[in-house]
Amino acid sequence: MQAQILAPAAVLVVWTLIILFWIVPVRFGAIAKVEDKSVFTDKQGGRGQDLEGKIPDKANWPAHNHTHLHEQPTLFYAVVMILAIVGPGATDVLLAWSYVGLRIVHSLWQILFNKLPIRFALFLLSTIVLVALAIRAVMATVFADPGVVG
Repeated sequence: MQAQILAPAAVLVVWTLIILFWIVPVRFGAIAKVEDKSVFTDKQGGRGQDLEGKIPDKANWPAHNHTHLHEQPTLFYAVVMILAIVGPGATDVLLAWSYVGLRIVHSLWQILFNKLPIRFALFLLSTIVLVALAIRAVMATVFADPGVVG
């Protein structure tokens, strides 16, 4: 396996954990400011999404992003593993780092500003990079010759 292609995946895993830990102080801070605490105790076995509308929207943004980091990036992890097994080219590694960079910027944008047009543009760019990476993985496996893709 090629460690160079695994490094971006490892960084995205660490980033996802950073976002997880970002949720805690933001949400607890928002909960502490709510005067009527009964809105949190009315339901047994509540979930994070139950906080929607009970705390400021901005306090939920890190949790929204954390959920996003468990959606499309799962495809990224699979593609990276495929390429690690067949042998990635330099372009694959560059695309993988580009994807991770875009996802990190997307996270920061969503958590700090959350203006939809820019957030969508970042998502679209990262999706295009992922599509390119997936196509390269298909080519590398269908042709069974990593040299075919560069």
